[in-house]
Amino acid sequence: MRIFAEAALVALLLFPVAGCSALPSPMARAQETAQEFNVNTHYGRNELAAEKVAASARQDFIAHHRAWGSKVRIAEVELQGLHPKGSHDAEVLVHVEWYRPEEQELRTTTLKQSWHDTNGWQLVAEQRVDGDIGLLGEPVVFEEPPGPKPPAQFPTVHLAGTSN
Repeated sequence: MRIFAEAALVALLLFPVAGCSALPSPMARAQETAQEFNVNTHYGRNELAAEKVAASARQDFIAHHRAWGSKVRIAEVELQGLHPKGSHDAEVLVHVEWYRPEEQELRTTTLKQSWHDTNGWQLVAEQRVDGDIGLLGEPVVFEEPPGPKPPAQFPTVHLAGTSN
């Protein structure tokens, strides 16, 4: 009986049990890192997200995401795809739905994130490739339409003795 138990133990050590997975591929790790990174930015955990940003890109990341959570609110973040660019580089497309609290108008922007694997995947660049401007801190100018303002549908009426 003891010989059978020892043989079974040796067999388990030499031949892995079916269903045990091998280590994830580099691209699977890239996708997992990008997903975790974007979930952290979605929920305002920029300190955790910044840990996955390369040192050379960290100041840009902080500047571009400064308004997230205050002047810009993120409604949804969805990874649209990961495209390998060799064995140590990848591009990730990210669809972001966002709004400014004072406007309450849902906007959409697509970002392209460039990732590089140097002992762990790190974000090296991020740029807007489609959609609304302003998510990454780009200046946005609001202009009133030219000409006179249309009359108010319900003008304000002031009663004597009251002030606005």
